This record gives sequence, C-alpha cells and structure tokens, in this order.
Amino acid sequence: MMGQPLHIGFIPLVDAAALIVAVDKGFTAAEGLDVTLVREVSWSNVRDKLNIGLFDAAHLLAPVAVASSLGLGHVKVPIAVPFTLNLNGNAITVSPALHEQIAAHLDGEIANPLATARALARVVAARRASGAEPLTFGMTFPFSTHNYQLRFWMAAGGVDPDEDVRLVVLPPPFMVDSLANGHVDGFCVGAPWNAVAVDRGIGQILHFGPDILTSAVEKVLAVRGRWAEEQPDTLAALVRAHQKAADFIEEPGNRDEVSAMLARPDRVDADAGIIHSVLAGRLAMVKGGPVRESSNFMSFGRNGAARPDPTQAAWLYAQMARWGQAPVSPEALKIAKAVFRPDLYDAALGRQAAPASTGDPIGAFAGPVFDPANIAAHLAAFEIANMRG
Repeated sequence: MMGQPLHIGFIPLVDAAALIVAVDKGFTAAEGLDVTLVREVSWSNVRDKLNIGLFDAAHLLAPVAVASSLGLGHVKVPIAVPFTLNLNGNAITVSPALHEQIAAHLDGEIANPLATARALARVVAARRASGAEPLTFGMTFPFSTHNYQLRFWMAAGGVDPDEDVRLVVLPPPFMVDSLANGHVDGFCVGAPWNAVAVDRGIGQILHFGPDILTSAVEKVLAVRGRWAEEQPDTLAALVRAHQKAADFIEEPGNRDEVSAMLARPDRVDADAGIIHSVLAGRLAMVKGGPVRESSNFMSFGRNGAARPDPTQAAWLYAQMARWGQAPVSPEALKIAKAVFRPDLYDAALGRQAAPASTGDPIGAFAGPVFDPANIAAHLAAFEIANMRG
C-alpha cells in the first residue's frame, strides 16, 4: 500500500543530507510517507513553491523561514520549523589573487577572522585609492546565513558591506563557475561547493563557518504554519524519519554510503570523495595543501543539533534588523522566535522539553555574547550597520 504522497523541494547541498537519506534509506516510507524529492536550483523557487502549496515541505534557508513569517521581501506566509537539518557547514572562499592580497596586508594569523577582516579593509582602501572596481562577493540569498556571515566578518574589520564591496546573489551550484570566470572575487556558500572550488584550483578557503559563528543554524525542514496545524500526524512522521536519518549520517561507519547517496546526479551531483571529506570535517584550504580538520564543521543530529532553537531564530532576526531588512520591534522578534518549534520536535519524538541553554548560544568571533532578550544591546554593540531609521 502506498503511503501519503508528499512533495518536498531541496537545493543540491550536503546540508540536504537528512532529507535525502530519510527518503533514499526508506525512513520516510517506514513512517507511512510516499515522498517525492524535487531538485531546485534557486532558493526563491523553493520558497515560492512552499508558500503556494506546490511543496508540502522544503529544505530551506533558516532566515527565509523567519523572513516569510514576517512578510519580508515577499508575501507573508507563516512558516513552522519542526526540525533543524544542520548547524554550520558554510565557508568563505576567495580567489587565489584575493587570498594573496589579504595575506600581503595581514597583521596577524591568516586563521584569525578579525585579522583577515582588517586586512580586507586595507585591500579595499588600496583598491579605492587606485581607482579599481569594488570587490564582489557571492552569497546565496539576501535572507541567508551566508549573507550574514559575510557581513559579520567584513564589518568586524571595518568594511561596510553595503558601501565598500558588492554582494551579489548566486545559486549555490553556480558559485564555483562564477569564481572561475572572474565574476566574483569570493563567496560564502554551503558544502560541497567550497571544497569543489579548492579541488578545481580556482579558490582558497579562507574561513570555515564556525570560525565566524561557533554554532549557526543553517538549513531547516520547513512547512507552512497552517499545514502543520492541519497535518500533525504527517508532520510528526516527517520529524521521526528525519531524526533517524540525522542519526544515520552522524555514524562515521555510514559515511561511504551517505556520500554515494548524495553524489547521485539527481541529488547533490558532486564527487563522492569531496562529500565524504565534508561529512568528516576534513577539508584542504588550498589545492594540494594540508588538510584542516574541524569536528564542528557541520553537524546534523549530534548534541541536539536537530532540535529547533528559538534563540537561533532571534539571532537571525537581529541580523535582519542590523542590515535594514526588518524593523526593530518586540513584535517582530516574537514572531521570529515562534517560527522555530521545539514543541513540535519534542512531541514527535516523545521527548521532554530540553532545559534552556546556558552560555553563548551563537559564539560569534566578535561582539558581545548574544542575549535574545536584549536585541537592542546586540545592535548597539556594532559600529557598522544599516538599520532602518
């Protein structure tokens, strides 16, 4: 007997792994669901098809779920996030030429994001003095962690991302060719595309995402709020299947199988060996160079990564406010935090509510510890911003 038919959209990225594994390993079928995965190229496509009901659920940029619920940049459609697909997984990659310029202007270690951001400011100033065009950086969407990570890094070093450089939107699979063609000088994107640029010898990874933010929500499993209310049993089944998938991915002995699954042309369509290195958190920063290992490069299910955290939603909202995408208001913050639904996650898995997290939930390399109860203090801490007046 066929299960309940569902259409779920995704972008070819390693952070769609839990979704792909849930379907291709049969975890969704075991929950009575008949899921068709639909591969898309752009985040606007995924967002729009989810909003109008062509997709029942979607692999979605976490900030898009918040923006959609607030009616920012598009129609207002309340979104519910019952499951976090991953934390981290991004990197900042630059052309060899820009890497060389940053290194030439560096005062400190190349691994230190504050040192490289200050060096970037010197590069920007030198280019301006010589009459050169501004540097151009690619990111995947205006409402994306990639955009906010780039901006956070640049601004910490004195670079105004709205005045001193150009930020352009590019679909993730197009990043590498755009760098190869000289259309951009660098980009922030999710795996595997940073590693692909290094493998092709056209890019050098400057920083892993966790160098900028120790713990950053990246992609989420998103559904329309109304759908979540109308389909509670289906939603719970989806969450259970995804948790099984996340646990499967985290087991090191399964990496070969997961990498082969994701490498398929109708999935991520990238080299299985590169995907394997991403899952292991072992990436070369430059072609032929030493491999850098990071246990925190990308996480799917371990240490509670899959449970939606409203504090992460609050941080994303704070970045929207900092960069002029959203008004600063208690009401908007409340709506943003309510998008992330740990209650739905807990109910689906029969778990008790987790205790409130202590310490710094984000772990940014600069600025104060993030307090979701005091967005005003967070925004006041930064000299460079573009808030709505």
